Amino acid sequence: MLFYACFLLRHAHKYTIKVAYKNERFLFKHSVKLCLFTFQRTMSSQIKISRRPSNERGHADHGWLKSFHTWSFASYHDPHFSHHGCLRVLNEDRVQPTSGFDTHSHQEYEIFSYIVDGELQHKDSMGNTEIIHRGEVQFTSAGTGIQHSEYNVNKSLWVHFIQIWVKPNQSKLRPSYTTKKWSDNDKLNRLCLLIDDIKNINKDIIPIHASLSMYASILEQNQSIEHQFQRSKGYIHLIMRSGYKVNNGAKLRLGDGTILEEGDGAFITCDKNQSKLTIENIGLINAEFLLFDLD
Repeated sequence: MLFYACFLLRHAHKYTIKVAYKNERFLFKHSVKLCLFTFQRTMSSQIKISRRPSNERGHADHGWLKSFHTWSFASYHDPHFSHHGCLRVLNEDRVQPTSGFDTHSHQEYEIFSYIVDGELQHKDSMGNTEIIHRGEVQFTSAGTGIQHSEYNVNKSLWVHFIQIWVKPNQSKLRPSYTTKKWSDNDKLNRLCLLIDDIKNINKDIIPIHASLSMYASILEQNQSIEHQFQRSKGYIHLIMRSGYKVNNGAKLRLGDGTILEEGDGAFITCDKNQSKLTIENIGLINAEFLLFDLD
């Protein structure tokens, strides 16, 4: 009877459920519930989440620079954390006033910075000079090669930003540079799309030569949002907005019960076009995070 009920649920558009025997009604009713429960569990199991605790990331304190590395970077090397799909670098950086990264070279990467607080000056070999602030994303397609510097020109305030590198799906691209700005209200209690595959591009977002979308959100207390993945992988990063040393910071709960605190991230593996992730703010303050949908 249970097999029959499950079969009918799967093909409900073809069949009408009828119970032929009076004494089987109870069994059939509960079999249907069991089948539905099994089906729902199967759907939820299509997404797998693995937490990346903040205190297990690579960490560098150079005085003028305080940085956390989600993946292997500079002197931090862990063969278990070299990349996630096309995502290669996610560094949470803080740079002290009047300091920064001297001119250096990049090639064959899409490199961008999400400014959390403060201001960052960018200069590059393409002739671009710009100071970017909170809410702005500065994006460089390094392609065949560029040189640039990044400096905190402010005399009193540290700059806090997320530095991200993505491996492009094409080589020998022509270098390019762009910036865009989004307000806090654009991200409030919603997933705001900032960067997307150039195949899907429109004027309101930044194009990237990769199968990747990046969203930002500022989730208020007790609010939740849902994302349906379009690709095989995901990553979520809860920004350390409360400070370099977090105390009573923001807190998120993901759909499977995983709890993220500031600085934590989570690797997500999913089935294309089927997996949904619920993200809920269970802390006492607003939670600002980045969500990646990628291959």
